[in-house]
Amino acid sequence: MKNQSIELLAPVGSFECLHAAISAGADSIYFGVEQLNMRTRSSKPFSIEDIKDISLLCKLHHIKAYITLNTVMYEHDMQLLKLILQEVKEQQIDAVIAADFSVIEFCNQLNIPLHISTQANVSNIESVQFFARFADVVVLARELTLKQVAHIKNEIVRRNITGVSGQLIKIELFVHGALCMAISGKCYLSLHAQNASANRGACIQNCRRSYTVTDTETKEELVIENEYIMSPKDLCTIGLVDQLIDSGVDVFKIEGRSKGADYVFMVTNCYREAIAAVKEGSYTPQKIEEWTTRLSTVYNRGFWEGYYLGRNLGEWTKEPGSIAAEKKIYVGRGSNYYAKINVGEFTVESSSIKIGDELMIIGPAIGLARQNISSLIVNGVASDIAIKGDKITFPFNKKISTNDKLYKIIK
Repeated sequence: MKNQSIELLAPVGSFECLHAAISAGADSIYFGVEQLNMRTRSSKPFSIEDIKDISLLCKLHHIKAYITLNTVMYEHDMQLLKLILQEVKEQQIDAVIAADFSVIEFCNQLNIPLHISTQANVSNIESVQFFARFADVVVLARELTLKQVAHIKNEIVRRNITGVSGQLIKIELFVHGALCMAISGKCYLSLHAQNASANRGACIQNCRRSYTVTDTETKEELVIENEYIMSPKDLCTIGLVDQLIDSGVDVFKIEGRSKGADYVFMVTNCYREAIAAVKEGSYTPQKIEEWTTRLSTVYNRGFWEGYYLGRNLGEWTKEPGSIAAEKKIYVGRGSNYYAKINVGEFTVESSSIKIGDELMIIGPAIGLARQNISSLIVNGVASDIAIKGDKITFPFNKKISTNDKLYKIIK
């Protein structure tokens, strides 16, 4: 099925990430607003007022925008839900991602395109056929094998299962990012421990912590290979892109709405190149190794290919946080831009910068940019190094604002 069109869907948790996704070649993005999305604790969600700007920016760059309304909905959520959906309708957001039947019902009443979230745990063709009455895209459960995915796709074609639009219903699959110990993310551990429901976007990630297992009779403590046995490594399918395409997946979905613009750009860009390489016949082990190395430079807990190849057990992390090969250290923020000579000015607020350093600039209007420093003007004078309190200038071809943050890359 290598001739089918693959949609690459990138996560967006900020305007910086939105610009990064666009620059990296995403076909579509997904985002959340207010508290009715699954990343309300781990990232600052957009507001209802931001929906218009997101829609305009996506339309300007000819990519699709999807909004996640994928939490469990309670009665007191209905007013906010309706307000969001009214704005979604007015701003012509391309689709809503949801699993709660209240959202599904309202979307159908308002004639808003709908995608069924992975929270629905769709794992068979009968479930796909059921949801096809309401939606055009179904995000399959993350626990399926590629053989099961291929069967579902073949049955969609054989049975001619069409969605609301009248076209064959599309299947979407997560291809990269954090995995949860629970089935398709439906976890109750955080709710039981801290009354903070993961299914309401409030997960406190108990599973990412280390635990001691103790025999209650002998008081013997057990160590299980020094691993965080409830915290899976991150999903990475960069070496399976050809198999994913062959299985009939229509949409490649990247996890990471709580991640930074550097993560969004790098992951989106690598999968963009990999999809193109499969289609061009240049998808090689050497390229896979190169993409994996690049992916390892941004936030990750280690990689494995998930359950797609039929593995019985997951692979667990050995560290509580990211093991990225690169770290970004905050240095300062933008203070001025000299448009006539294309020079940016930044105020150093932390750490130091010297000639030869690789810098990263992240901002809501520019997204992400990286630059090696070959010359440096410090407080108006050429210098080799700048420290806290200094104002630095260097050539930069994008307008700088006070919202732009400057980082130093450490490898």
